[in-house]
Amino acid sequence: SATSASPAVGARLLITTFVTTLIFHSSVADIAVGASTTEEAPHRRFEYKYSFKGPHLSQSDGGIPFWIHTGNAIPSADQVRITPSLRSQRGSVWTKNKVNFEHWEAEVTFRVSGRGRMGADGLAVWFTSTQGLEGPVYGAADQWNGIGVFFDSFDNDGKKNNPAILVVGNNGNLVYDHQNDGSTQALGTCLRDFRNKPYPVRAKITYYKRTLTVLINNGFTPDKEDYEFCTKVDNMVIPSDGFFGISAATGGLADDHDVLSFLLFRLTEPGQQPPPVESEIPKEEKDKYQEEFQNFQQELDKKKEEFQKEHPDVQGEPIDDLYESVNDREIRQVFEGQNRIHLEIKQLNRQLAMILDEQRRYVSVITDEVAKKGANTESGQVGMSSRSKLTQAKGVRSAMGTYETMQHFSDIKEHLHTVKRDVDHLVQRNNPADKVLKCPELPPMPSCLSTVHFAIFVVVQSVLFFCYVMYKSQQEAAAKKFF
Repeated sequence: SATSASPAVGARLLITTFVTTLIFHSSVADIAVGASTTEEAPHRRFEYKYSFKGPHLSQSDGGIPFWIHTGNAIPSADQVRITPSLRSQRGSVWTKNKVNFEHWEAEVTFRVSGRGRMGADGLAVWFTSTQGLEGPVYGAADQWNGIGVFFDSFDNDGKKNNPAILVVGNNGNLVYDHQNDGSTQALGTCLRDFRNKPYPVRAKITYYKRTLTVLINNGFTPDKEDYEFCTKVDNMVIPSDGFFGISAATGGLADDHDVLSFLLFRLTEPGQQPPPVESEIPKEEKDKYQEEFQNFQQELDKKKEEFQKEHPDVQGEPIDDLYESVNDREIRQVFEGQNRIHLEIKQLNRQLAMILDEQRRYVSVITDEVAKKGANTESGQVGMSSRSKLTQAKGVRSAMGTYETMQHFSDIKEHLHTVKRDVDHLVQRNNPADKVLKCPELPPMPSCLSTVHFAIFVVVQSVLFFCYVMYKSQQEAAAKKFF
C-alpha cells in the first residue's frame, strides 16, 4: 500500500508546490505595488519669488521680477531669449535671492531651435552657492559649487552621443571637461534630442531626500504631464542654500535658446508642517507689492477705456487671432495624428511588456518544477524494477503535464503574434505615405505602321503633290496666253 500511495503523494506535492509558488509570486507583486502606491507624495508649494513665466514676464524697464539677466540674454513679455542664433553668444538669468529649501522641484520649459542639422553649444540649469554670471561653461562660470543639469547639443568628442542631458556636480575645484562633453564627470546622463521640436520641451528636476531625479517631456505632444525618465542620482549632496540660474552659449554653430518659464516648488515631507506663507513676506514689502499691483491695474483699466473710445467697433480679441490659417491647421492635424499614433503604440508596448513578464514568470516556475520532478524520477528508478507499472503511470502523467504546458505556451505565442499583427496594421493604416493618391495609368498606345505601308503612303503623297504642281503651272500658262 505504501508503494501504491507514493505516486499520488508525489502528484499532490507537485501541484501544491506549483500553486504555492504562483501565490508567492503574486503576493510579492501585490506587496511591491502596495508599497509604491501607499508612499505618500510630498507637499508642493509654489514659490513665486524664484519663478517666472509669461504672459507678463518682463517689466517696463526690461527686467524680470526677482531675477537678474546678464550677457546677451533678452527678456520679453512671454519668454527669455538666453542667447540669439548668432555666433559666440553667452547669456544667463539668476535669482536675486538665495534659496534655502531642503527639498525642491524645478520645472523648466524651453525651446532650442536652429536652421542647421547640428546646433551649439547648449543650455544649462544651475543650483550653485554663488551666481555664476559669466563664464565658459554654457555661458556660466566654471569651478562652481553645486550642481548643473546640462542640455548639450554639440558633439565635441565626435562620439555621436549628442544631443544629450548630463548631471554634473562640483565642489568648487573641478574644471569642466569640454573636450569629452563632460562624460568623464557626469553623475547621470541620457540621450534626448531637444532641438527643433513642435512643442516646447519640459524638464522636471526634483531634489528630495538627497536624490536628484530628472524627467523630460520630449516636446512631441501638447500633453504637459507626458514625462519620461532621464536619469537619477542617489546620495547627492548639494549646498544648503544657493541661487538658481539658467545659462546658454553658442559657438561656431548657433541656436536660439528660449526659456518660456521656470517654476520652483518647495517640497515638504509628509507629516511635517510647511512654514506659513505670511511669515516669509515682510509687511512693508507686501504693502509695496500690493500698491504696485493696484497702480498697474488702474493704469491697465485706463488704457482699456482709451482704446475702447478710439476703436468703438473693435470688441474682444483681434480677428486675426480667432482663426487659424490653412497651413497652421494642416500642421496641427499632422501633429495630432502623430500624437495619437505615439500614444497607441506606447499603450501596446506596455501591454506587450506585461505579457512577456508574465510569460517569463511562468517559464521560471515550471522549469524549476520540471527539474525537481526529473530528479525525483531518476532517484525513484534506482532499484525499483518491480515497480515498472507505477513508473509508467507516472510518466504518462508527466507527459500530460508537459502537453498542457506546451499548449499554454502556444496560446501565449498566438496572443503575441496577434498583438504584433495589430501593431503592424496600425502603423500601415496611419502611414501617410500609403495615402498618397497615384495617377491613373496611361492607356496603351496604338501599334505603329509598318515600313511598307509608310513607304507607299510617302510615294502616293509625292505623286499627288507633283500632279498638283503641274496642274497649277498649266493653269497659269493658259491664263497668260489668253491675256
